[in-house]
Amino acid sequence: MNITIENILLIGSLLLFISILAGKTSYRFGVPTLILFLLVGMLAGSEGIGGIYFDEPKIAQFIGIVALNFILFSGGLDTRWKSIKPILWQGISLSTLGVLITAVSIGIFAWLITNFSLMEALLLGAIISSTDAAAVFSILRSKNLALRSNLRPTLELESGSNDPMAYFLTIAFLSLVMNPEDTVWSIVPMFFLQITIGAIAGFAFGQLSKIIINKIRLGFEGLYPVLVISLMFITFSATDAIGGNGFLAVYLCGVYLGNQNLIHKNTIIKMFDGLAWLMQIVLFLTLGLLVFPSQVIPVVGIGLAIAAVLIFVARPIAVFLSLSFFKMKFKRRLYISWVGLRGAVPIVFATYPLIAGIEKANLIFNIVFFVSLTSVVIQGTSLSAVAHWFGVALPSSEKKLSPVDKILMDESKSHLQEIEIPEGSIAIGKMIVDLKLPTGAIIAMITRNNNFITPKGDTILKENDILLVLTEDRSNFLLVKNQLG
Repeated sequence: MNITIENILLIGSLLLFISILAGKTSYRFGVPTLILFLLVGMLAGSEGIGGIYFDEPKIAQFIGIVALNFILFSGGLDTRWKSIKPILWQGISLSTLGVLITAVSIGIFAWLITNFSLMEALLLGAIISSTDAAAVFSILRSKNLALRSNLRPTLELESGSNDPMAYFLTIAFLSLVMNPEDTVWSIVPMFFLQITIGAIAGFAFGQLSKIIINKIRLGFEGLYPVLVISLMFITFSATDAIGGNGFLAVYLCGVYLGNQNLIHKNTIIKMFDGLAWLMQIVLFLTLGLLVFPSQVIPVVGIGLAIAAVLIFVARPIAVFLSLSFFKMKFKRRLYISWVGLRGAVPIVFATYPLIAGIEKANLIFNIVFFVSLTSVVIQGTSLSAVAHWFGVALPSSEKKLSPVDKILMDESKSHLQEIEIPEGSIAIGKMIVDLKLPTGAIIAMITRNNNFITPKGDTILKENDILLVLTEDRSNFLLVKNQLG
């Protein structure tokens, strides 16, 4: 079947509908939702029952980049500084040193067992070196898996922040394959330049975005998520244009905004959560359409060997070496090693050699596809079981909470009390978003002239308003009271 302007919406919406229905029932059988999206794409593809011919790596890459922006930005918005602060350096070590060790380990192994040159093998290793944010976020959150200590924020921080390193290594080794006269040392300055510019740009655009979101008066709540989408793409493209790592900038911008007071913040976060799911589905469907199963079958042997080394050797070595600077129990390191899911991101990165037209690009793509599929099937279906085997999952008795407890835990708040705005308060006439309340404090409700008002970021406070304030502890509450007094 050929995709035309007349039937593209029908085909796309049917594939999306089928994927959602498949995902709804997948967890009954312990199958990760993302695998179902991928299989739906393959079944609809040129060698499947749908017969849709799609062999456009450039289009797939473009869709992949757009989808990764949404996925990384949404993951950043959901990241709480309080939860990642204790494990920040562990996450950074995993997402940089861990990725590098994985790439080199797989590259050397592939070089030994295939006819790849060393640089081609290292390119393959770089492409599959990072864990997949879409896979880790969706599987951990869909399974509602409660883990001991700081394991979950560590895993989510790693998966959200290691794509930039893998992207850099992919582009770097691809350039070395295409320019054999260059040396490995030539990519070192490029690495520091990309990461430094990406980090600075991420925080700078985050601060600028906060000012724009809070100061602009759009008049319609629904326009704010649209504004944030435009700011997200500006962050990525502008950072990339000045030589920085756009993926890193987008993630850091999301982390910054997620920990600030923003107008209509809940609306923005909910919208991006839905868009991230949509992008995951579209991304996996597209990659499923792009693959030709008949071309994957011949690489099954090599793929299984590389997948086995990746899961049982390279990933554990990378985790144990990159975490050797920190105190952590042995079983927790083992579990982090196991949650090294590959998914859509390596397949997207595998389109870069295809577009560059290097000799073994098609072989690399099919190996990466098979390894990613194997990783999600083996590791993704066993996260809960392995967590219990290693003793890192919280007992069910510790997870049973009342609805109120869940709300309070989710927002990490524990102190609820009223504050009245007195005459002469500096808060009078100010918008809530401009109050600069302490992190961990929110205004849950406002009583004004015996009427209840649902507070928003642009709500202007008036004299004698009674605020219902929710804070993490009493000390934070006293800070808010003094600030509003």
